Order: sequence, then C-alpha cells, then structure tokens
Amino acid sequence: MAKKRDEIKKEDKWVLTDIISDNDEAEQIKNDINSLVDQICTYKGNIIDKLFDVLELYTKAELLNEKLYVYTYLKYYEDMANNDSKSRKELIDKFEEDFSLKLSWLSPELLSHKYDEILEIVNKDKRLDKYRFYLEKEFRYQKYSLSEAEEAIISAASNAFGTGSEVFDAIDNVDINLGEVILDGKVSELTQANYITLIKNEKQENRKIVFEKLYEYYKNLNNTITSAYVGTIKESFFFNNVRKFSSPLAMSLYSDNLDEKIYDNLINIVHEYLPSMYKYMALKKKYLKLKDMHMYDIYMPIGRLKEENISFDEGKKILFSALGVLGEDYLRDLDKAFSDGWIDKYENKNKRSGAYEWGAYQSHPYVSLNYVNDYNSVDTLGHELGHAMHSYYSNKNNEFIYAGYPIFLAEIASTTNETFIDDWFLKNAKSIEEKIYYLGNFLEKVRTTIFRQTMFAEFERMVFDKYQNNVALTSYELNNTYLNLNKLYYGDNVISDDYIKFEWSRIPHFYTPFYVFKYATGLSVALSINSKIMKDKNYSKKYINSFLSAGSSSYPLDILKKCDIDLVNGEAITEALDLFKNKVDELEKLIN
Repeated sequence: MAKKRDEIKKEDKWVLTDIISDNDEAEQIKNDINSLVDQICTYKGNIIDKLFDVLELYTKAELLNEKLYVYTYLKYYEDMANNDSKSRKELIDKFEEDFSLKLSWLSPELLSHKYDEILEIVNKDKRLDKYRFYLEKEFRYQKYSLSEAEEAIISAASNAFGTGSEVFDAIDNVDINLGEVILDGKVSELTQANYITLIKNEKQENRKIVFEKLYEYYKNLNNTITSAYVGTIKESFFFNNVRKFSSPLAMSLYSDNLDEKIYDNLINIVHEYLPSMYKYMALKKKYLKLKDMHMYDIYMPIGRLKEENISFDEGKKILFSALGVLGEDYLRDLDKAFSDGWIDKYENKNKRSGAYEWGAYQSHPYVSLNYVNDYNSVDTLGHELGHAMHSYYSNKNNEFIYAGYPIFLAEIASTTNETFIDDWFLKNAKSIEEKIYYLGNFLEKVRTTIFRQTMFAEFERMVFDKYQNNVALTSYELNNTYLNLNKLYYGDNVISDDYIKFEWSRIPHFYTPFYVFKYATGLSVALSINSKIMKDKNYSKKYINSFLSAGSSSYPLDILKKCDIDLVNGEAITEALDLFKNKVDELEKLIN
C-alpha cells in the first residue's frame, strides 16, 4: 500500500519552498505579473519605438510567470487528490489564460513589421543584441501568425483545449485503481510503480495475471480514452489548420527548425534493423526456455542476479562512479541535487505517476522519482538527473530567454547518463551470468527507447494520417492499428496477445503530439556521445560546454554540430542500431 504524502520522511521529499516560500508570496508574484502586464500594455500600438523596454518587461513577466506556474503544478503533482492544490492549479490555469489573453496583441503587432525593419533597430541599439536570436525565431512564425483579433480568440480558447490530456491524467493518476493480484498465494496491490517489478515474476502464469490485470483497466476505459486522445488529435489539426502549416507533424517540428525527413528517416532506418530485433527476441525466448513467448514475457531479464536490492544511497554511489568520466566539476555540481532538496524520492498515494524533471529559471531543477531499490531505479535516477544537470548548466550559462533547451534535445543528456550506468554495471559484472544480465539490460534499453518509441512514433503518424484522410478513429481502428504495428516490430517469435492492442491507451506522451520520436533520436545521439567520450576524455568538456550549457542559444541541429554530431543523414541512428546488432551477436555467443 502506497504511503500518504505526510508519511514520507522530510529528507526524502523535494523542497518546493526554494521556488516560492508560501501562498502569500505566490499572491504577490501574481500582483507583480499583473503590474508588468499593465506596463507592457501602455506600449500597445507603439512597441516598435520602445522595443527594448517592451522585451525587458515581457521577459520579467514570463520569468515570474514560469516560477508561479512550476511551483503550483509541482505542488499539485505531490498529491493530485489534495483539494487545495487542485484548486490552486485550476486558478493558475485561469491566470495563465488571462495572461495570454491580455498580451495576445503583442506578437501580431511585432510581426506586423518587416524583419529588415526590426534588424535595423537592433543594429542601432546595442542593448538589443541579446534579443537578436530571439527575434529571429519569432519572425520565423510571421507567415503563420494571425491577426490581433484572431490571436485573442485563440488565447481565450486555449484553456479549453487541454481537456483530453486532463481526462487522461485523471484516469492514469487520480482515479486509477488497478486492484490486487494474487501471485503464489500472496496478495499484492498492483500500481503503476510496481508493475514493471511484478511483470518480471519468475512464473509465466504470474506474469500473465499481472499483464492482463493492468490492461483490463485500460480495456474497460477504452472508449473514454479513445475520445480523450482523438480530442487531442482534433486540437492539433485545429491549430495546424488555422495557422496553415502543411501538417501537424510539420507544425510540431517547426519550433526546433527540423525537417520532417528526420522523423521519416528514423522510422525507415529502424525498419531496416527489425531483423536484429527478431533475432534478439529469439535469443530471449531460447534463454527463458519458453515454448511460446508472449508480450508479458518480453520484460523478463536475460540472466540473473543473486540479489537486486540497491538502496537509494547505494544507487547514488553507483551513479557517481559511473559518471566519473564526465569530470570532477560535473560530479561536484551533481552532488547539489542530493544535498539541496532537488529530489522527491519515493511513491506516495496520488503522486503523479512516472519519473520526471522540471524547474524554474530562478530555482534549481526538481526531480520526481518512484525509487524501488532495483537496477531500473538507478537507471531512472541517472536519467532524470541527466535532465536536471542539462537544466542546471543551461540556466547557469544563459539568460532566461535562452535557458530552456529545445525539446528535440531534451532526451539526450538523460540517456547519455544511462549509457554510462550501463557501462558501469557491465564492467563490474562478477560472473558470466551477470554479464549476460547487464548486456540484456542494454539491449532492452535500445528495444524500449529506440525500437518501441519509434513504433509509438509510427503509430502517431499513421493515426494522424488516417484522421486527415477521413478515416473514423474509433477504438477498434486505434486498437487494431496498434496491434498490427506491434506484430511488425516484434516478429513471429513473440505472440502479440490481444490485450497489447490497448497499450497505446496508457501512453501519456501521446497527448503531446509527435514527442515520442525524440526519445529514439535522443538515445542514438547519447550513444554517439558516450563513444566519443570513451575515445577522448577531453570530449567531456565539449559535451558540457557546447551541449549541456547551450540552452536554446542556437537551433538544435547547430548545437549538435558543435559536438561533431550530424543527425540529418541518420548516421547516429545507424551507428546506434549497428551497436545493437553487434551486442545481440555478443549475447548469442555468451548464451551458447
């Protein structure tokens, strides 16, 4: 049974008062934001003559707004059933809506001018140098901007557009009750946090019980979740159509200045390497001595550990040892996460599921975990702290307007950390059996992060195409589209059980359209960074200074080029999957 929030030890919880001390300060921040908005509005119709003043005021308002928003939501995520936190979350959503509405005229007025005219002003006023790239990115949207009246309507309606995501959040975090499972006579509560642990039960019949119990929940809500997800797809097409992008995919990639061929290249290259996935599944089936291998068997590890009970403190020691290749300065900065209240360590009742990192520019990063003393927990700790260190260095080395790193790069630092943790466990294996286990874990990471996330990405592309081609997105259509993809990606060595067709309905990232492919490209780049650091220890400085510290000071592909990585041609993806193929061959030799 998960503990209540107030039953968790103080030292195991993050310190949100480092963002905002109390509700009184939050209310004062609201007042300060409203005052800044009022000042900005005095320049309406005349921002071109006071461009620096307007941008300074707007930046200050956004800085405070971020602080208020992050604090409110992190407080809500601690216990999503807490009525006070829920009320404040609703109020902050309304405050955000009002903020956007009051300033909805700002971007259209700015973009009503010619870019050359703006550049001339920037060149004359040296104070505007810091806004040069910011303005360049803004004017990229000039051809997709609407009139002031239209932008006001969009801003007013935006708060209603997140309903699908909010419905899913309630289903997946607050109202969720997966019930109990009886395994070998022992009754266990099934939760999102312990599912992965229970699905690795030694007995196949027990794995089936856990698998079907989980998916029975989503099966019973299949029509509701379908409506929520299709609502999100409709929202995406709405914004795409009113702004006249070529497609929702193109719209989602535009802010990062990415071409759709990067998305397509990923799917096409992964398809080329599906035979390696089939071989891996065949090896797993052979090792596990299964007559038939089902979807509830694929999470079973290859190899065994005598004991897997890694406390949080032990996990920290492993992490610091594994990341030693990044240098003493990195480790010293990383230690702040453990000493300065960055981490919320354990599951509690109604806490938001999953692990994540977030924070505000004027605070340190925050990491939420559901640590359960196993290998995967150490991996997740390293992953989320990879995000945290990316945020820490980006905030430290950039002004607020460039501190937030592009979403396309968001999963690279996190998975880079994971690759070094994988190397550490493999290097410190005490037996052939342990080596098989950790090699298998690496292959699982590539399976779940490159192959599986690419399958998700292909599913998204397919269902968006279906909607655009007037195919009704019923639960039947979504379920069978996903089931057929699952069969393609896993091949004949795995039985795609009927329940797996509901897996799409438990993926929260689908409510941020076309996000999941970034996990696959992220791990591919991370493996390239790992390889470069292991070949040249000095490369770690380039990684920290040119990547972790870059924020959004350049476009994503330009930032990667500074680290000697070119993703456009798919080379990093091919290298990662070649490594996967070689590791499968290595596993075959160890097993045989």
